[in-house]
Amino acid sequence: MQLYCESLTSYRRLPTREVRIGNLLLGNGHPIRVQTMTTTDTMDTLATVEQTIRCIEAGAELVRITAPSKKEAENLQHIKDELRKRGYDTPLVADIHFTPNAAEIAARIVEKVRVNPGNYVDKKKFEQIEYTDEEYAEEIERIRERFTPLVLICKEHGTAMRIGTNHGSLSDRIMSRYGDTANGMVESAMEFLRIARSEDYHNILLSMKSSNPLVMVQAYRLLINHMMEEFGECYPLHLGVTEAGDGEDGRIKSAIGIGTLLEDGIGDTIRVSLTEDPEFEIPVCKDLVRRYSPLQTTPQNETVKVPPVDKLPYLPFEYKRRESFEIGNIGGKQVPVVIADISRMEKITPAHLQSVGYTYDAGTDKWTIGDSAADYIFTGNQLLDFELPGTLKVVVFPGAWADAKDKQKYLPIFSDTGYSDAETKSAVLNFVMVDCFNDDTPVNDFTFIDELGNDKTVVLCFSSTNANALQSVRRMFIELLNRNINNPVVLMTDSPWHTPDEHLIHLATETGGLFLDGFGDGICLGYSSKTQLENVKATGRTYLEVKDIYQFTNNTAFSILQATRTRISKTEYISCPSCGRTLFDLQETTARIRAVTNHLKGLKIAIMGCIVNGPGEMADADFGYVGSGPGKITLYKGKEVVKRNVDSAVAVDELINLLKENEVWVTPPLQ
Repeated sequence: MQLYCESLTSYRRLPTREVRIGNLLLGNGHPIRVQTMTTTDTMDTLATVEQTIRCIEAGAELVRITAPSKKEAENLQHIKDELRKRGYDTPLVADIHFTPNAAEIAARIVEKVRVNPGNYVDKKKFEQIEYTDEEYAEEIERIRERFTPLVLICKEHGTAMRIGTNHGSLSDRIMSRYGDTANGMVESAMEFLRIARSEDYHNILLSMKSSNPLVMVQAYRLLINHMMEEFGECYPLHLGVTEAGDGEDGRIKSAIGIGTLLEDGIGDTIRVSLTEDPEFEIPVCKDLVRRYSPLQTTPQNETVKVPPVDKLPYLPFEYKRRESFEIGNIGGKQVPVVIADISRMEKITPAHLQSVGYTYDAGTDKWTIGDSAADYIFTGNQLLDFELPGTLKVVVFPGAWADAKDKQKYLPIFSDTGYSDAETKSAVLNFVMVDCFNDDTPVNDFTFIDELGNDKTVVLCFSSTNANALQSVRRMFIELLNRNINNPVVLMTDSPWHTPDEHLIHLATETGGLFLDGFGDGICLGYSSKTQLENVKATGRTYLEVKDIYQFTNNTAFSILQATRTRISKTEYISCPSCGRTLFDLQETTARIRAVTNHLKGLKIAIMGCIVNGPGEMADADFGYVGSGPGKITLYKGKEVVKRNVDSAVAVDELINLLKENEVWVTPPLQ
């Protein structure tokens, strides 16, 4: 069975060809390299040099610079010379779109060029064209003629190349035959890779980037599968979620896409594309890569407790949610539920529930329920002495549940063996925790799973204390599929890390990857120790600051579901990370648009700095705000231009008018 990684049950790096980029070796087991891209005007040599240095000193091992035309490509020489004069020899990468002549100039100067097969030769006019096989072959020959000169220049100068497919910039030709699919992304890159191989040029990396982590992950898996089947080897892979956005959402979306692949040993270099200054991307990259450093020293490390997978009972290249039966609002076709763990609050009051989406007004004795309100709260052994809002229910340990008067509002959570031994159980719903393939679990003894699978009141809660937690939990899902066990499953993940970024990356990676495979009917996030809370209390911080810990995990749970498209609870912004082509201040504009539209739940709005990242990269958006010239904005509905050359001073207001015209605008609630 040809899969997409070395092991589905342990961490093992995918073997790839070794590529040299200047003095940097990449692939073939070398460390995962981190990189970023400048946002300055490439013609402003000193500004670009200074920003590049800030990125290098932050830890960037490669720095990419846009070269949209011949003049920028030529100016790369001045940038490189100034950097070398200052003692910096970090490899530079030229980012090319639309202009083969710029690529051919840059390839003689910098250590690597990036080309986009969707617009290097092909064009994108959003036209559906029917190609005969003969016409299609003629187009491939045209690509060969235009692309081969660059290949030969790179080969002569020892320049590396990234063939970088973007989901949103697939050409009309590829779209006409393959559609807007991961398969189309793969074939777009494979066409260029075949041409390079025919010239015996192999100093190549590939990427499959999308603003949708699901599409991105599927495309990389398919690409590996296709390369192995056709060539019997794999080229190094550059990982990134394009247009991830800013803040927590950008970090979570990137962690889900990049982290899901890194978990399976896929990826040789990464970039986190945030709508922030590029040097701020590097710490996030480092946090992602750091998770695998201990495992890299022993690439053959096997989690022997986890039985091997002989055959997958699901297709990892397509999304299909695992079928489960419904218990209350969990499972079946219901959106995944969120369980907020607030068990470490000493004495829970109505005010505490504000952290998880419920605001109590004592004057009116009424609750306000937010869009990110948890469906359940876990309180440990605490029974609450106040009336609960709406449909909110409380999960408690069996002893507390036995003392609860309302057995509809309070539900028990057992360990796997504890449930089997319990004399009293809920007739409504029982949560049962399973530590997947821990030291106490016989490798191939699934008797307890079979017993639970016959109980229509049981919601399973999967977690794992293994180093390879995602793989262990995924393996248990495979066992459920093989045994036709359809109980709903809640994913439970604790973070052992310390900083907010580390928490976001850990929680998003270990749960997001499973949701992308269609696994999970709920999510519960927390901390693996009391360290964070104890540190907070030791500093004498106020309750309001302490409660933010619970608000943080609750919001993170909803953001993970949003990024995996399994539960939509807020507006989604597809925002590019800015570069030298950007025609307005992306960070300021994104903040302004977010401020007036963040109440439009479920709407996807793209904010793009230029036409390169315009209608193509925002293919997944409902509406788009795209720089079309200095001080000018073009507004889109889907891929259709609606208003051209709007003055940037009034463009946000015009975007709101566009939303009103399409009857998707809602007056924001009073604050």
